[in-house]
Amino acid sequence: MPEARKVRVRESLYIGGEWVAPSGSEAIEVVEPATEEVLGRVPRGTPADAERAVGAARAAFEGWAATPVEERAGWLRRLHEGLVGRSDEIGTLIAREVGMPISMATLIQAIAPALVVGSFADLALEHPFEEKVGASLVLREPVGVVAAITPCNYPLYQLACKVGAALGAGCTVVAKPSEVAPLSAFVLADVASEVGLPAGVLNVVSGYGEDVGAALISHPEVDMVSFTGSTPAGRAVAATAAATVKRVTLELGGKSPSVVLDDADLEEAVRATVSQCYLNAGQTCLSWTRLLVPRSRHDEAVAIAAKVAEEFVPGDPLADARLGPVASKVQQERVRSYIRKGIEEGATLVIGGPEPPVGLDRGYYVQPTVFSNVRPDMTIAQEEIFGPVLSIIPYDSEDEAVAIANGTIYGLHGAVFSGSRERGLALARRLRTGQVDVNGGGYNHLAPFGGYKQSGLGRELGRSGLEEYLETKSVQL
Repeated sequence: MPEARKVRVRESLYIGGEWVAPSGSEAIEVVEPATEEVLGRVPRGTPADAERAVGAARAAFEGWAATPVEERAGWLRRLHEGLVGRSDEIGTLIAREVGMPISMATLIQAIAPALVVGSFADLALEHPFEEKVGASLVLREPVGVVAAITPCNYPLYQLACKVGAALGAGCTVVAKPSEVAPLSAFVLADVASEVGLPAGVLNVVSGYGEDVGAALISHPEVDMVSFTGSTPAGRAVAATAAATVKRVTLELGGKSPSVVLDDADLEEAVRATVSQCYLNAGQTCLSWTRLLVPRSRHDEAVAIAAKVAEEFVPGDPLADARLGPVASKVQQERVRSYIRKGIEEGATLVIGGPEPPVGLDRGYYVQPTVFSNVRPDMTIAQEEIFGPVLSIIPYDSEDEAVAIANGTIYGLHGAVFSGSRERGLALARRLRTGQVDVNGGGYNHLAPFGGYKQSGLGRELGRSGLEEYLETKSVQL
């Protein structure tokens, strides 16, 4: 077996600063979506393991919270440096776990998480943890023990957003990675162990949501749950956490619109939208999956989208194919069922379809798919698909475009393309969504990230992300 495709086996959990044996004997097999073969194994953690990890995090909390912010920032910088040093390993690992082409995986799945962790060192040093307000001293203190529950699509990045902010704020963490893509979380634990992060500050317990996740969410000694995943799962997390009135942040699903105004460069706008929609095989919560175009330019936009989609040839992510597989068999079937639903409801299938890509009967591949003449009320225009599927929706006026863009339960991301930056910004202000890119504005890891409506609660990244992990205390003097 080539070195890059060797099986990675983890037999221990990271609890209290040590690699410890799990309480159970079962393992979770991690399947490589490009080959459908086992790429690794991790322990199937139990509620008892979650209990032990929470105990370690609670025991470490008082000391970590009292650690001067300069020292906490120093630990974050050590974690940053350790992750940077292992970026090639992480990029290859996540390309195998998730299916993202390796060059993009190294950049987005490995280097970006390291940058995020490093950014929280600077943000913690800059943050006003104490300030005078009249005759009062206002203190911002760490929430406590945090359960960080992360998905499979950006497994280390999502964990970095939570761990960086929580540790910078003075909280301790129990991380529960997705059972589909858990291996990079163990690499983070390796780095924490190697740099000597104080025991119990970061703990990693692999397992299923119904076992480890449920135990963490309901645990009375967990002060906060930071969850990233689907909207239905987020609702369940919030309901369970409400029993102990713990703080909850949720980064959930999206059905993000890309609104192309009549004065935009259509070629540029459509190309950018298709490329963003297909990033990580569409397994991105902020994907622009609805392309809204003036009705008079609908057919022209369709032709451009089809041409761009043809460039996304599916293939092996380790060979850096333009489009990798989706992460699991379950997700592959889900995406294909949505494509069939779009056809059944009368949308025009322009390119792609539910059948496997030619020559790729093995692996969880989905054809890059484009639908045109999509009505706003169709299932494929309302529900998150989480695959490489674009819906092109015509509109007749700017007001109608705004109504369509805002006409879902989601509000995570969006885009506006216009020949005038001022006009684009004016429309961006009307979109009920947490982020909007105007004419391809770049992603900023220092800006707050999160959603309106059923796309979530709270914010990650930047100063706002740090503040989610702080309580406010007023001391009257």
